[in-house]
Amino acid sequence: MKKGIIIVLTLFCIFFNAQTIKVKRGIVTLDNIHVAKIANKSSQYTFMDLKETPIFTIEFVDKSVVDSVRDSYIKINRVYNREKTLDLDYISPSVFSGDEKSAVYTCVKALKIIDERGINIKNLDELFTNMPKRKLDNKTKEAYTIRSKIDKLNLEVNHVGEILSNGIPVGYFTNLPPSFGSDERITDKTFIDIEIYDAKSKYIGKYITTTKQIKTAGGKTFTLYREISGKASILKFPTYKAIAERMAILDPNFIKVKEKIIVGDVVKDGIEKDKK
Repeated sequence: MKKGIIIVLTLFCIFFNAQTIKVKRGIVTLDNIHVAKIANKSSQYTFMDLKETPIFTIEFVDKSVVDSVRDSYIKINRVYNREKTLDLDYISPSVFSGDEKSAVYTCVKALKIIDERGINIKNLDELFTNMPKRKLDNKTKEAYTIRSKIDKLNLEVNHVGEILSNGIPVGYFTNLPPSFGSDERITDKTFIDIEIYDAKSKYIGKYITTTKQIKTAGGKTFTLYREISGKASILKFPTYKAIAERMAILDPNFIKVKEKIIVGDVVKDGIEKDKK
């Protein structure tokens, strides 16, 4: 009986102490008190005081990291001191909340830069002094590690299907469909696999258009597109560049990053940095 009373009293206290956050016609209210104003242009939201002086902006970012792994976060920037921009995680009151409500909810609940007195400049500056780290899950962390390796390769596919890394030819595609375009997505389903060779004409692997799978010469396979719960992933039709990138990940010997080495006063391409 006592336990039941304690639970009821706890819920009662939570209910009456819960902060009501609302956004209507560009005005942010906490417990029916106007505390700030907000305006947006595309995915960027500008937070102002009640005199409509811009204080800071929040921009929503949603991007593909690698393959179908995406990352969503916010960029926050002070209007009066723009030398720093922070990438931060955000929270939402519900899964159905739009960006505007999520931006306000994050400012109040997570970042504590809006309170019952308005925009808290002290807490806003403190945020930039002690910059918090984002909490990425293992899948996203791994995707960023892979992305970093891919970016160093700086891969391109030219108009004849040649693969370039930092401007140097490292391989090429064969069995290209008639609709080939280096920047286009592969939509043609052919029974002849699109094959990949290195610059010395050594067979590296292939892309199977019917299954959207990459298969290396060593037997490794990777599906670029898979149906999940009846919904198609974002990378439904990959580009030739995406295939080259994934092949470089599956087979590290396909493309190796060349570092710059210094011999005297001359900078040359080399595999390893000159040891001093």
